[in-house]
Amino acid sequence: MPATVDGPDFVALQVKDIQAAAAFFEERLGMRRAPASPPHAVVFATSPIPFAVREPLPGVDLDGDARPGLGVALWLRTTNAAELRERLVAAGVAVTPLQDSPFGPTFTFTGPEGYRLTAHGG
Repeated sequence: MPATVDGPDFVALQVKDIQAAAAFFEERLGMRRAPASPPHAVVFATSPIPFAVREPLPGVDLDGDARPGLGVALWLRTTNAAELRERLVAAGVAVTPLQDSPFGPTFTFTGPEGYRLTAHGG
């Protein structure tokens, strides 16, 4: 039988400033760092799929890309989208209006280094 893929197993954003990006996810979204991370990344204790910010892979030029992640939609589950949105607005983060979706209340915000991320739930 040929090998198959079960689905995503790990998600990482490539960033130029790992510590600033990690601080955003910790301070603005409340993520917790995993007990151990490799030297080139910060891994968070997320479930069911681990999430990290990491240095760019060889051949990736983030300086030449004004819109990192273009073409990828990364959705983050939250317990309360409206509350998270209010917290991000208070911190000066660019956000879209809250709207209903099949996945609950949803909004999109600008994360570290210009990544567009969507939060849903609650």
